Amino acid sequence: MKATNGLRDTYTHPYKAEASSFMKQTASWILRCLLTITLDNAASQLGRAVTGWVQRAFQSTSSAAAAQPQRAVEEEHVTEHVLQECPVCSYNEWDPLEEVIVGRAENARVPPFTVEVKANTYEKNWPFYQKYGGQSFPEDHLKKAVNEIEEMCNILQHEGVTVRRPEPIDWSLEYKTPDFVSSGMYAAMPRDILMVVGNEIIEAPMAWRSRFFEYRAYRPLIKEYFRKGAKWTTAPKPTMANELYDQDYPMHTVEDRHKLAAQGKFVTTEHEPCFDAADFIRAGRDLFVQRSQVTNYMGIEWMRRHLAPHYNIHIISFKDPNPMHIDATFNIIGPGLVLSNPDRPCHQIDMFKKAGWTVVKPPTPLIPDDHPLWMSSKWLSMNVLMLDEKRVMVDANEETIQKMFESLGIKTIKVNIRHANSLGGGFHCWTTDVRRRGTLQSYFH
Repeated sequence: MKATNGLRDTYTHPYKAEASSFMKQTASWILRCLLTITLDNAASQLGRAVTGWVQRAFQSTSSAAAAQPQRAVEEEHVTEHVLQECPVCSYNEWDPLEEVIVGRAENARVPPFTVEVKANTYEKNWPFYQKYGGQSFPEDHLKKAVNEIEEMCNILQHEGVTVRRPEPIDWSLEYKTPDFVSSGMYAAMPRDILMVVGNEIIEAPMAWRSRFFEYRAYRPLIKEYFRKGAKWTTAPKPTMANELYDQDYPMHTVEDRHKLAAQGKFVTTEHEPCFDAADFIRAGRDLFVQRSQVTNYMGIEWMRRHLAPHYNIHIISFKDPNPMHIDATFNIIGPGLVLSNPDRPCHQIDMFKKAGWTVVKPPTPLIPDDHPLWMSSKWLSMNVLMLDEKRVMVDANEETIQKMFESLGIKTIKVNIRHANSLGGGFHCWTTDVRRRGTLQSYFH
């Protein structure tokens, strides 16, 4: 049944023979018709189109009948890719939320008490880190945090939002690079590591050694989004060598920290780019960022060049003794509407007022002094998540800020995540919005 010359198959499938005869007759007829068409522009275009069709028809007859199902699969794949809408698209913090990543408290561990962690935590909590660094957070507290976040996910889904989660990972494993040794922390705060700008997901080169491999929890999700059309960018991974940190950074009192911040001195140096995505806040074509303990000017400049010329990066600063993550200090909640922390006033607030923005000072948080906040301040009360311009997810215990939102005509979706707060974040921190229904606009002039 097989040819002996090794060049081609001498057996002709009956369907292939019929198709070949039919196609040859059809092609002969078409070519004769083409000879009678006048050589004006329209006929020339028709000739090229039909000739191409004929060439493709002849090529199809040279394939065995068994190849037909494969071509059908390929055509279906191409059609799916063309018609499918990119699942990643978000330009600001308030357009209607359709899909969100919510972090996990499972397996969360206290970071080892290194210089960069010490610079980002308050002195009253240092004994906690010295005792538990590298170990699990207190088991009972962690269990309550897990349950709170599960309920938060349920409420988001009830509000019509698709919820995605990172992979559970064992963060106790110790790892070693040529520059340092550490164990992991958690995948609780996707806002710190992932930023969506348009249809692009950007992985941030964070500054804490305990978070070096945190991206691994999100990779399955990001690969899925990439396959469906999203852009995927990983900023330059820092070595986190000793040179990235001021090993002698003085920080024993709040007064010391105020002086250092006012002088523009931070525990991170300019050795290499680093930034946490949570130090950026988005408002369409304009993004605002602070230089902080985890975000340096090299990291900001990398983002500026990467997003230019379609986006503008504005550096702003605050009277903050411990700057780390902008969204509990300056949280944009609508077009020209921003929550500005009264305890950490913005040095450049006049430029927002001149642009016609409304600056709202949220009320003093109600969280009691004895509630453990190992990695953050009470001002997580203003770390809210906008579901759209008229709906906000807010702490169920913070009645005064609920009333503030209601006075602005914004409905409050009340959720209790107080134990989850202890791990270092509010609703904005615990989430990264993947898709919001809106378009790219300018809100700052």
